[in-house]
Amino acid sequence: MKIRLLAVGSKMPAWVEEGVDTYRKRLPRDFNLEIEEIALGQRGKNADIAKARAQEAQRIRDKLRGDEYVVALEVKGKPWTTEQLAQEADAWRMAGRDVVLLVGGPDGLEPSLSAMADKKWSISPLTLPHPLVRIMLAEQLYRAWTLLIGHPYHR
Repeated sequence: MKIRLLAVGSKMPAWVEEGVDTYRKRLPRDFNLEIEEIALGQRGKNADIAKARAQEAQRIRDKLRGDEYVVALEVKGKPWTTEQLAQEADAWRMAGRDVVLLVGGPDGLEPSLSAMADKKWSISPLTLPHPLVRIMLAEQLYRAWTLLIGHPYHR
């Protein structure tokens, strides 16, 4: 199973890449995490936010493969404990489908993307900076995997 993170935003600082890679390197090949950056929609003074979100949504749609299990990361999604994430990840593996996680831009995902997702997941009720979301997500996926294999990392 491959897990792809389609994240709006690019040019992350080196500390973000290092943080994500710390956990990605620990994951096995059959629980691989790939990150694909999606360019921000055009924003600026007096920008049309709906148009910017529509641009981001189209760029995300262009990257979807059609056979993946889609999880939208949203504040209004369902919060999962680490144990629940491990159960979800185990179900993803057993279903034999790759997974794609969607993270929107500064104004969130366009509603049509959210509506087409198989699940909506909130990693926190807080508004988090996107660089931290990537690191937290990588760590939680690693933690979920260690739970599945009985590794003592999650104590």
